[in-house]
Amino acid sequence: MTNSQKVRIAVAVSSEVGRLRRVLVHSPDSGLGKVVPSKAQDWLFEDIVHLDTIRRKEYDFYTKILLYFLDPEKIRGRLAEIDHEGQHRAFYKPGDEQFFRSEKVVELQSLLADILTSHEIKLKLVASVCAIEGCSYDTQKDLQQLDPIQLAKTFISGSMNNDRMLFAPIPNFIFTRDIGIVINHYVLLNKPAKKARTREALLAKYIFFNHPLFEEYNDKIIELADTHHHFLLPREGDDHKVTLEGGDVMVVSKDHLLIGVSERTSLEAAHQAIKVLFRRNVVKKITIIRIPKKRDYMHIDTIFTQIKRNVWILLGTFSKKSIKREDEDEVQRILENNKKEDKLHIIQFRKKDQGNPEYFDNLEDLLTDISKNDLECTEKVKFIYSGNNEFPFDAREQWTDSCNLLALKEGVVLGYDRNDKTVEAFRAGGFDVIHANELIARMESGDTDPDDLENTLILMPSAELSRARGGFHCMSMPLHRDDL
Repeated sequence: MTNSQKVRIAVAVSSEVGRLRRVLVHSPDSGLGKVVPSKAQDWLFEDIVHLDTIRRKEYDFYTKILLYFLDPEKIRGRLAEIDHEGQHRAFYKPGDEQFFRSEKVVELQSLLADILTSHEIKLKLVASVCAIEGCSYDTQKDLQQLDPIQLAKTFISGSMNNDRMLFAPIPNFIFTRDIGIVINHYVLLNKPAKKARTREALLAKYIFFNHPLFEEYNDKIIELADTHHHFLLPREGDDHKVTLEGGDVMVVSKDHLLIGVSERTSLEAAHQAIKVLFRRNVVKKITIIRIPKKRDYMHIDTIFTQIKRNVWILLGTFSKKSIKREDEDEVQRILENNKKEDKLHIIQFRKKDQGNPEYFDNLEDLLTDISKNDLECTEKVKFIYSGNNEFPFDAREQWTDSCNLLALKEGVVLGYDRNDKTVEAFRAGGFDVIHANELIARMESGDTDPDDLENTLILMPSAELSRARGGFHCMSMPLHRDDL
Protein backbone atom coordinates (compact mmCIF):
# COMPACT_ATOMS: atom_id res chain seq x y z
CA MET A 1 0.00 0.00 0.00
CA THR A 2 1.12 3.60 -0.61
CA ASN A 3 1.67 6.06 2.20
CA SER A 4 -1.63 7.76 1.38
CA GLN A 5 -3.40 4.42 1.72
CA LYS A 6 -1.99 3.95 5.21
CA VAL A 7 -3.56 7.15 6.56
CA ARG A 8 -6.21 6.21 9.08
CA ILE A 9 -9.75 7.47 8.63
CA ALA A 10 -11.42 8.32 11.90
CA VAL A 11 -14.79 6.59 11.94
CA ALA A 12 -16.98 8.85 14.04
CA VAL A 13 -20.58 9.92 13.39
CA SER A 14 -22.79 11.03 16.26
CA SER A 15 -25.38 13.19 14.47
CA GLU A 16 -27.07 13.84 11.15
CA VAL A 17 -25.98 17.49 10.93
CA GLY A 18 -22.51 17.86 12.46
CA ARG A 19 -19.91 19.30 10.08
CA LEU A 20 -19.17 16.59 7.50
CA ARG A 21 -15.45 15.76 7.37
CA ARG A 22 -15.23 12.44 5.51
CA VAL A 23 -17.74 10.71 3.30
CA LEU A 24 -17.84 7.53 1.22
CA VAL A 25 -19.24 7.95 -2.30
CA HIS A 26 -19.32 6.18 -5.64
CA SER A 27 -19.49 8.15 -8.86
CA PRO A 28 -21.78 6.90 -11.64
CA ASP A 29 -20.07 4.07 -13.53
CA SER A 30 -20.69 2.59 -16.96
CA GLY A 31 -23.13 0.06 -15.49
CA LEU A 32 -25.78 2.79 -15.22
CA GLY A 33 -25.61 3.17 -18.98
CA LYS A 34 -26.45 -0.51 -19.47
CA VAL A 35 -29.73 -0.64 -17.53
CA VAL A 36 -32.43 -1.69 -20.00
CA PRO A 37 -36.16 -0.93 -19.56
CA SER A 38 -37.14 -4.58 -19.09
CA LYS A 39 -34.70 -4.96 -16.17
CA ALA A 40 -34.93 -1.48 -14.64
CA GLN A 41 -37.30 -2.43 -11.83
CA ASP A 42 -35.46 -5.70 -11.15
CA TRP A 43 -32.36 -3.55 -10.64
CA LEU A 44 -34.42 -1.12 -8.49
CA PHE A 45 -34.49 1.76 -10.98
CA GLU A 46 -37.74 3.39 -12.06
CA ASP A 47 -36.34 4.40 -15.43
CA ILE A 48 -33.23 4.25 -17.56
CA VAL A 49 -30.90 7.23 -17.18
CA HIS A 50 -28.59 8.99 -19.62
CA LEU A 51 -25.09 8.26 -18.35
CA ASP A 52 -23.25 11.22 -19.85
CA THR A 53 -25.81 13.70 -18.49
CA ILE A 54 -25.90 12.13 -15.05
CA ARG A 55 -22.10 12.34 -14.90
CA ARG A 56 -21.15 15.64 -16.51
CA LYS A 57 -24.15 17.82 -15.81
CA GLU A 58 -25.26 16.51 -12.42
CA TYR A 59 -23.07 14.23 -10.30
CA ASP A 60 -19.89 16.16 -11.16
CA PHE A 61 -21.40 19.19 -9.41
CA TYR A 62 -21.90 17.02 -6.34
CA THR A 63 -18.25 15.96 -6.43
CA LYS A 64 -17.08 19.56 -6.72
CA ILE A 65 -19.27 20.73 -3.83
CA LEU A 66 -17.99 17.90 -1.61
CA LEU A 67 -14.37 18.69 -2.45
CA TYR A 68 -14.75 22.42 -1.78
CA PHE A 69 -16.30 21.65 1.61
CA LEU A 70 -14.18 18.66 2.66
CA ASP A 71 -10.89 18.73 0.71
CA PRO A 72 -10.49 22.11 -1.03
CA GLU A 73 -6.79 21.57 -1.82
CA LYS A 74 -7.85 18.96 -4.36
CA ILE A 75 -9.91 21.42 -6.39
CA ARG A 76 -9.33 25.08 -5.52
CA GLY A 77 -7.52 26.89 -8.33
CA ARG A 78 -7.96 23.95 -10.70
CA LEU A 79 -11.52 24.49 -11.89
CA ALA A 80 -10.62 25.75 -15.38
CA GLU A 81 -8.21 22.85 -15.83
CA ILE A 82 -10.71 20.29 -14.56
CA ASP A 83 -13.53 21.57 -16.76
CA HIS A 84 -11.37 21.58 -19.88
CA GLU A 85 -12.92 19.10 -22.30
CA GLY A 86 -9.75 17.05 -22.73
CA GLN A 87 -9.17 16.62 -18.99
CA HIS A 88 -12.72 16.47 -17.71
CA ARG A 89 -13.38 12.77 -17.25
CA ALA A 90 -9.91 11.91 -15.99
CA PHE A 91 -10.42 13.99 -12.83
CA TYR A 92 -13.59 12.08 -11.95
CA LYS A 93 -12.54 8.60 -13.10
CA PRO A 94 -11.33 6.18 -10.38
CA GLY A 95 -8.13 4.48 -11.45
CA ASP A 96 -7.01 7.25 -13.80
CA GLU A 97 -3.72 8.97 -13.00
CA GLN A 98 -5.53 12.33 -12.90
CA PHE A 99 -8.30 11.10 -10.56
CA PHE A 100 -8.88 13.47 -7.64
CA ARG A 101 -8.27 10.69 -5.12
CA SER A 102 -9.11 12.19 -1.76
CA GLU A 103 -8.90 10.82 1.77
CA LYS A 104 -11.93 12.95 2.71
CA VAL A 105 -14.19 12.41 -0.29
CA VAL A 106 -13.49 8.70 -0.45
CA GLU A 107 -14.32 6.79 -3.64
CA LEU A 108 -15.63 3.27 -3.07
CA GLN A 109 -14.20 1.90 -6.32
CA SER A 110 -10.69 3.07 -5.36
CA LEU A 111 -10.93 1.26 -2.02
CA LEU A 112 -12.01 -1.91 -3.82
CA ALA A 113 -9.04 -1.67 -6.19
CA ASP A 114 -6.72 -1.20 -3.20
CA ILE A 115 -7.73 -4.43 -1.48
CA LEU A 116 -7.50 -6.35 -4.77
CA THR A 117 -3.73 -5.77 -4.79
CA SER A 118 -3.66 -8.62 -2.26
CA HIS A 119 -3.51 -11.89 -4.23
CA GLU A 120 -5.31 -13.78 -1.45
CA ILE A 121 -8.20 -11.29 -1.28
CA LYS A 122 -8.38 -11.17 -5.05
CA LEU A 123 -8.81 -14.95 -5.33
CA LYS A 124 -11.42 -15.04 -2.56
CA LEU A 125 -13.45 -12.18 -3.96
CA VAL A 126 -13.33 -13.47 -7.54
CA ALA A 127 -14.53 -16.86 -6.32
CA SER A 128 -17.28 -15.29 -4.20
CA VAL A 129 -18.58 -13.04 -6.97
CA CYS A 130 -18.49 -15.88 -9.50
CA ALA A 131 -20.41 -18.09 -7.08
CA ILE A 132 -23.26 -15.65 -6.51
CA GLU A 133 -23.39 -14.70 -10.21
CA GLY A 134 -23.20 -18.27 -11.54
CA CYS A 135 -20.11 -17.67 -13.68
CA SER A 136 -18.29 -20.37 -15.58
CA TYR A 137 -14.88 -21.62 -14.49
CA ASP A 138 -13.32 -20.02 -17.59
CA THR A 139 -14.82 -16.65 -16.61
CA GLN A 140 -13.39 -17.06 -13.12
CA LYS A 141 -9.92 -17.64 -14.61
CA ASP A 142 -10.33 -14.58 -16.87
CA LEU A 143 -11.22 -12.40 -13.91
CA GLN A 144 -8.17 -13.58 -11.99
CA GLN A 145 -5.97 -12.25 -14.80
CA LEU A 146 -7.25 -8.66 -14.52
CA ASP A 147 -5.25 -6.01 -12.70
CA PRO A 148 -6.82 -4.55 -9.51
CA ILE A 149 -8.17 -1.41 -11.18
CA GLN A 150 -9.80 -3.30 -14.06
CA LEU A 151 -11.15 -6.00 -11.73
CA ALA A 152 -12.73 -3.43 -9.40
CA LYS A 153 -14.38 -1.78 -12.38
CA THR A 154 -15.63 -5.15 -13.68
CA PHE A 155 -17.08 -6.16 -10.30
CA ILE A 156 -19.10 -2.93 -10.24
CA SER A 157 -20.07 -2.39 -13.88
CA GLY A 158 -20.50 -6.07 -14.78
CA SER A 159 -18.41 -5.57 -17.93
CA MET A 160 -14.87 -6.63 -18.77
CA ASN A 161 -12.97 -4.09 -20.86
CA ASN A 162 -16.25 -2.24 -21.47
CA ASP A 163 -17.41 -4.64 -24.16
CA ARG A 164 -17.96 -8.07 -22.59
CA MET A 165 -20.79 -8.20 -20.07
CA LEU A 166 -20.22 -10.99 -17.56
CA PHE A 167 -23.05 -10.28 -15.15
CA ALA A 168 -25.57 -7.58 -14.30
CA PRO A 169 -24.36 -4.14 -13.26
CA ILE A 170 -25.00 -2.88 -9.74
CA PRO A 171 -26.34 0.60 -10.54
CA ASN A 172 -27.48 1.16 -6.94
CA PHE A 173 -23.86 1.30 -5.78
CA ILE A 174 -24.04 5.10 -6.15
CA PHE A 175 -26.33 5.00 -3.09
CA THR A 176 -23.52 4.36 -0.64
CA ARG A 177 -25.71 5.14 2.38
CA ASP A 178 -27.31 1.74 2.02
CA ILE A 179 -24.18 -0.41 2.27
CA GLY A 180 -23.67 0.49 5.92
CA ILE A 181 -23.92 3.18 8.55
CA VAL A 182 -21.40 4.62 10.99
CA ILE A 183 -22.81 4.84 14.52
CA ASN A 184 -20.39 6.68 16.79
CA HIS A 185 -17.20 4.60 16.31
CA TYR A 186 -18.94 1.49 14.96
CA VAL A 187 -19.95 0.40 11.45
CA LEU A 188 -23.23 -1.46 10.99
CA LEU A 189 -23.17 -3.32 7.66
CA ASN A 190 -26.30 -3.84 5.64
CA LYS A 191 -28.19 -6.97 4.61
CA PRO A 192 -29.99 -5.99 1.41
CA ALA A 193 -33.59 -6.97 0.86
CA LYS A 194 -33.31 -7.30 -2.90
CA LYS A 195 -31.20 -9.79 -4.84
CA ALA A 196 -29.99 -6.98 -7.12
CA ARG A 197 -27.92 -5.61 -4.22
CA THR A 198 -26.28 -8.86 -3.06
CA ARG A 199 -22.98 -8.12 -4.81
CA GLU A 200 -22.91 -4.61 -3.31
CA ALA A 201 -23.08 -6.04 0.20
CA LEU A 202 -20.32 -8.56 -0.56
CA LEU A 203 -17.95 -5.92 -1.96
CA ALA A 204 -18.64 -3.57 0.93
CA LYS A 205 -17.96 -6.31 3.47
CA TYR A 206 -14.57 -7.07 1.91
CA ILE A 207 -13.65 -3.38 1.85
CA PHE A 208 -14.52 -2.70 5.49
CA PHE A 209 -12.84 -5.83 6.80
CA ASN A 210 -9.72 -5.65 4.61
CA HIS A 211 -8.83 -2.07 3.71
CA PRO A 212 -6.07 -0.44 5.83
CA LEU A 213 -8.24 2.64 6.27
CA PHE A 214 -10.55 0.67 8.54
CA GLU A 215 -8.23 -1.89 10.12
CA GLU A 216 -8.35 -0.20 13.53
CA TYR A 217 -12.13 -0.66 13.51
CA ASN A 218 -12.36 -4.34 12.55
CA ASP A 219 -13.63 -5.25 16.00
CA LYS A 220 -16.25 -2.52 15.70
CA ILE A 221 -17.82 -3.71 12.46
CA ILE A 222 -21.23 -5.20 13.19
CA GLU A 223 -23.05 -7.71 10.99
CA LEU A 224 -26.57 -8.83 11.81
CA ALA A 225 -27.06 -12.58 12.03
CA ASP A 226 -29.81 -14.37 10.16
CA THR A 227 -32.42 -16.20 12.19
CA HIS A 228 -31.48 -19.86 12.65
CA HIS A 229 -34.28 -20.98 10.29
CA HIS A 230 -33.90 -18.21 7.71
CA PHE A 231 -33.46 -20.66 4.82
CA LEU A 232 -37.03 -21.91 5.37
CA LEU A 233 -38.53 -18.44 4.91
CA PRO A 234 -39.74 -16.75 1.70
CA ARG A 235 -37.04 -14.94 -0.23
CA GLU A 236 -38.67 -11.52 0.09
CA GLY A 237 -41.39 -9.77 2.01
CA ASP A 238 -41.26 -11.69 5.29
CA ASP A 239 -40.74 -9.73 8.51
CA HIS A 240 -38.81 -12.66 9.99
CA LYS A 241 -36.03 -12.36 7.43
CA VAL A 242 -33.13 -10.13 8.46
CA THR A 243 -32.85 -7.35 5.88
CA LEU A 244 -31.40 -3.93 6.65
CA GLU A 245 -30.39 -0.95 4.50
CA GLY A 246 -28.62 2.22 5.62
CA GLY A 247 -31.37 4.54 4.39
CA ASP A 248 -33.43 3.21 7.28
CA VAL A 249 -30.84 4.08 9.95
CA MET A 250 -30.23 7.59 11.33
CA VAL A 251 -27.80 8.62 14.05
CA VAL A 252 -29.62 11.60 15.57
CA SER A 253 -27.39 11.88 18.64
CA LYS A 254 -24.53 9.95 20.22
CA ASP A 255 -27.02 8.05 22.40
CA HIS A 256 -30.02 7.80 20.09
CA LEU A 257 -30.52 5.82 16.88
CA LEU A 258 -33.55 5.68 14.57
CA ILE A 259 -34.30 2.50 12.62
CA GLY A 260 -37.00 2.32 9.99
CA VAL A 261 -39.01 -0.80 9.29
CA SER A 262 -39.93 -0.46 5.64
CA GLU A 263 -40.04 -2.12 2.23
CA ARG A 264 -36.29 -2.76 2.62
CA THR A 265 -35.68 -3.21 6.36
CA SER A 266 -37.51 -5.97 8.23
CA LEU A 267 -38.93 -6.06 11.72
CA GLU A 268 -36.56 -8.92 12.57
CA ALA A 269 -33.57 -6.83 11.48
CA ALA A 270 -34.72 -4.04 13.80
CA HIS A 271 -35.03 -6.60 16.58
CA GLN A 272 -31.53 -7.98 15.95
CA ALA A 273 -30.06 -4.46 15.74
CA ILE A 274 -31.60 -3.45 19.08
CA LYS A 275 -30.12 -6.54 20.74
CA VAL A 276 -26.58 -6.18 19.41
CA LEU A 277 -26.33 -2.38 19.70
CA PHE A 278 -27.54 -2.38 23.29
CA ARG A 279 -25.34 -5.35 24.19
CA ARG A 280 -22.25 -3.59 22.82
CA ASN A 281 -23.22 -0.25 24.42
CA VAL A 282 -23.19 1.56 21.08
CA VAL A 283 -26.25 3.68 21.95
CA LYS A 284 -28.65 4.02 24.86
CA LYS A 285 -31.89 4.59 22.98
CA ILE A 286 -33.34 3.19 19.73
CA THR A 287 -36.57 4.34 18.11
CA ILE A 288 -38.31 2.07 15.61
CA ILE A 289 -40.31 3.86 12.91
CA ARG A 290 -42.54 1.49 11.00
CA ILE A 291 -43.73 2.91 7.68
CA PRO A 292 -45.98 1.42 4.98
CA LYS A 293 -44.18 -1.03 2.71
CA LYS A 294 -44.60 1.02 -0.43
CA ARG A 295 -42.16 1.80 -3.21
CA ASP A 296 -43.11 5.48 -2.77
CA TYR A 297 -41.27 5.57 0.57
CA MET A 298 -38.66 2.79 0.40
CA HIS A 299 -36.62 4.05 3.43
CA ILE A 300 -37.32 6.47 6.25
CA ASP A 301 -34.86 8.96 4.76
CA THR A 302 -37.25 9.34 1.82
CA ILE A 303 -39.89 10.82 4.16
CA PHE A 304 -37.75 12.94 6.50
CA THR A 305 -34.22 14.16 7.15
CA GLN A 306 -32.67 16.68 9.52
CA ILE A 307 -31.59 20.19 8.50
CA LYS A 308 -30.51 21.73 11.83
CA ARG A 309 -30.77 20.87 15.50
CA ASN A 310 -34.24 22.39 15.47
CA VAL A 311 -35.25 22.09 11.78
CA TRP A 312 -36.48 19.00 9.93
CA ILE A 313 -37.98 18.35 6.51
CA LEU A 314 -40.73 15.75 6.17
CA LEU A 315 -43.61 14.46 4.11
CA GLY A 316 -46.95 15.77 5.30
CA THR A 317 -48.64 12.40 4.71
CA PHE A 318 -47.14 11.28 8.02
CA SER A 319 -47.75 14.60 9.74
CA LYS A 320 -50.29 15.74 12.28
CA LYS A 321 -50.62 18.83 10.09
CA SER A 322 -53.26 18.56 7.37
CA ILE A 323 -52.18 18.68 3.75
CA LYS A 324 -53.74 21.54 1.81
CA ARG A 325 -56.10 20.18 -0.84
CA GLU A 326 -58.31 22.21 -3.14
CA ASP A 327 -62.09 21.78 -2.70
CA GLU A 328 -61.69 19.55 0.36
CA ASP A 329 -64.34 19.89 3.05
CA GLU A 330 -63.87 19.39 6.80
CA VAL A 331 -65.32 15.86 6.95
CA GLN A 332 -63.18 14.66 4.05
CA ARG A 333 -60.04 16.08 5.69
CA ILE A 334 -60.74 14.23 8.95
CA LEU A 335 -61.36 10.95 7.13
CA GLU A 336 -58.28 11.27 4.94
CA ASN A 337 -56.04 11.97 7.94
CA ASN A 338 -57.19 8.81 9.70
CA LYS A 339 -56.57 6.19 7.03
CA LYS A 340 -54.86 3.32 8.83
CA GLU A 341 -52.71 2.20 5.91
CA ASP A 342 -50.83 5.51 5.87
CA LYS A 343 -50.12 5.58 9.59
CA LEU A 344 -46.69 5.35 11.15
CA HIS A 345 -45.96 3.25 14.20
CA ILE A 346 -43.24 4.73 16.40
CA ILE A 347 -41.82 2.82 19.39
CA GLN A 348 -38.84 3.96 21.43
CA PHE A 349 -36.73 1.51 23.47
CA ARG A 350 -34.21 2.41 26.16
CA LYS A 351 -31.32 0.13 27.06
CA LYS A 352 -31.90 0.47 30.79
CA ASP A 353 -35.61 -0.42 30.58
CA GLN A 354 -36.35 -2.28 27.36
CA GLY A 355 -39.64 -3.71 28.56
CA ASN A 356 -41.29 -0.30 28.91
CA PRO A 357 -41.04 1.49 25.57
CA GLU A 358 -42.41 4.94 24.80
CA TYR A 359 -44.83 5.51 21.93
CA PHE A 360 -45.18 8.53 19.66
CA ASP A 361 -48.26 9.37 17.62
CA ASN A 362 -46.52 11.23 14.80
CA LEU A 363 -43.18 12.29 13.39
CA GLU A 364 -43.40 15.88 14.65
CA ASP A 365 -43.68 14.73 18.26
CA LEU A 366 -40.72 12.37 17.89
CA LEU A 367 -38.50 14.88 16.08
CA THR A 368 -39.41 17.64 18.52
CA ASP A 369 -38.44 15.34 21.38
CA ILE A 370 -35.08 14.63 19.69
CA SER A 371 -34.36 18.33 19.16
CA LYS A 372 -35.30 19.35 22.69
CA ASN A 373 -34.19 16.41 24.81
CA ASP A 374 -31.39 14.68 22.86
CA LEU A 375 -29.85 17.78 21.30
CA GLU A 376 -30.80 20.19 24.13
CA CYS A 377 -32.10 22.74 21.67
CA THR A 378 -33.72 25.79 23.26
CA GLU A 379 -34.98 27.28 19.97
CA LYS A 380 -38.43 26.56 18.61
CA VAL A 381 -38.52 23.34 16.60
CA LYS A 382 -39.54 23.99 12.98
CA PHE A 383 -40.73 21.77 10.16
CA ILE A 384 -40.42 22.25 6.43
CA TYR A 385 -42.79 20.11 4.38
CA SER A 386 -42.36 18.43 1.04
CA GLY A 387 -44.08 20.42 -1.69
CA ASN A 388 -44.91 23.08 0.91
CA ASN A 389 -47.52 20.59 2.18
CA GLU A 390 -49.73 21.26 -0.83
CA PHE A 391 -51.41 18.49 -2.84
CA PRO A 392 -50.33 17.19 -5.35
CA PHE A 393 -46.88 18.75 -4.99
CA ASP A 394 -46.22 17.04 -1.66
CA ALA A 395 -46.31 13.56 -3.23
CA ARG A 396 -44.74 14.59 -6.56
CA GLU A 397 -41.73 16.19 -4.92
CA GLN A 398 -41.28 13.47 -2.30
CA TRP A 399 -41.01 11.02 -5.22
CA THR A 400 -38.10 13.14 -6.51
CA ASP A 401 -36.45 13.19 -3.08
CA SER A 402 -37.50 16.53 -1.63
CA CYS A 403 -37.05 15.01 1.85
CA ASN A 404 -33.79 13.17 1.11
CA LEU A 405 -31.29 15.92 1.88
CA LEU A 406 -27.65 15.75 2.95
CA ALA A 407 -26.37 18.17 5.59
CA LEU A 408 -22.80 19.30 4.86
CA LYS A 409 -22.92 21.22 8.13
CA GLU A 410 -25.73 22.31 10.37
CA GLY A 411 -28.22 24.29 8.31
CA VAL A 412 -26.43 23.81 4.95
CA VAL A 413 -28.00 21.06 2.86
CA LEU A 414 -27.95 19.66 -0.67
CA GLY A 415 -31.20 19.06 -2.55
CA TYR A 416 -32.60 18.77 -6.06
CA ASP A 417 -33.43 21.87 -8.09
CA ARG A 418 -36.63 20.38 -9.53
CA ASN A 419 -38.65 20.48 -6.28
CA ASP A 420 -40.02 23.99 -6.69
CA LYS A 421 -42.67 24.05 -3.95
CA THR A 422 -40.22 22.62 -1.42
CA VAL A 423 -37.77 25.38 -2.37
CA GLU A 424 -40.53 27.89 -1.67
CA ALA A 425 -41.00 26.32 1.76
CA PHE A 426 -37.29 26.68 2.49
CA ARG A 427 -37.34 30.35 1.52
CA ALA A 428 -40.39 30.92 3.70
CA GLY A 429 -38.51 29.19 6.52
CA GLY A 430 -35.70 31.75 6.36
CA PHE A 431 -33.20 29.81 4.24
CA ASP A 432 -31.09 31.21 1.43
CA VAL A 433 -31.26 29.25 -1.81
CA ILE A 434 -28.33 29.05 -4.23
CA HIS A 435 -27.67 26.92 -7.31
CA ALA A 436 -24.60 24.68 -7.24
CA ASN A 437 -22.92 26.25 -10.27
CA GLU A 438 -23.18 29.73 -8.74
CA LEU A 439 -21.86 28.53 -5.37
CA ILE A 440 -18.94 26.71 -7.02
CA ALA A 441 -17.99 29.86 -8.92
CA ARG A 442 -18.09 31.89 -5.70
CA MET A 443 -15.98 29.37 -3.80
CA GLU A 444 -13.45 29.19 -6.63
CA SER A 445 -13.12 32.99 -6.75
CA GLY A 446 -12.81 33.21 -2.98
CA ASP A 447 -15.98 35.28 -2.62
CA THR A 448 -17.61 32.56 -0.49
CA ASP A 449 -16.03 30.44 2.23
CA PRO A 450 -17.90 27.19 2.92
CA ASP A 451 -17.32 27.67 6.66
CA ASP A 452 -19.23 30.97 6.53
CA LEU A 453 -22.38 29.55 4.93
CA GLU A 454 -25.44 29.36 7.18
CA ASN A 455 -29.09 28.41 6.63
CA THR A 456 -28.61 27.55 2.96
CA LEU A 457 -30.26 25.12 0.56
CA ILE A 458 -27.86 24.28 -2.28
CA LEU A 459 -29.78 23.29 -5.39
CA MET A 460 -28.23 20.55 -7.51
CA PRO A 461 -29.14 19.74 -11.14
CA SER A 462 -31.37 16.69 -11.09
CA ALA A 463 -33.10 15.75 -14.35
CA GLU A 464 -31.39 12.33 -14.53
CA LEU A 465 -30.25 11.70 -10.95
CA SER A 466 -33.79 12.02 -9.60
CA ARG A 467 -34.98 9.27 -11.96
CA ALA A 468 -32.72 6.83 -10.13
CA ARG A 469 -34.91 7.37 -7.01
CA GLY A 470 -32.35 8.60 -4.53
CA GLY A 471 -31.22 11.96 -3.20
CA PHE A 472 -27.93 13.13 -1.72
CA HIS A 473 -28.67 11.55 1.66
CA CYS A 474 -28.78 8.24 -0.22
CA MET A 475 -25.64 9.08 -2.22
CA SER A 476 -23.46 9.51 0.86
CA MET A 477 -22.14 7.36 3.67
CA PRO A 478 -20.69 9.77 6.24
CA LEU A 479 -17.54 8.36 7.83
CA HIS A 480 -16.76 11.32 10.09
CA ARG A 481 -18.78 14.26 11.33
CA ASP A 482 -17.82 16.78 13.98
CA ASP A 483 -19.70 16.37 17.22
CA LEU A 484 -22.49 18.86 17.74
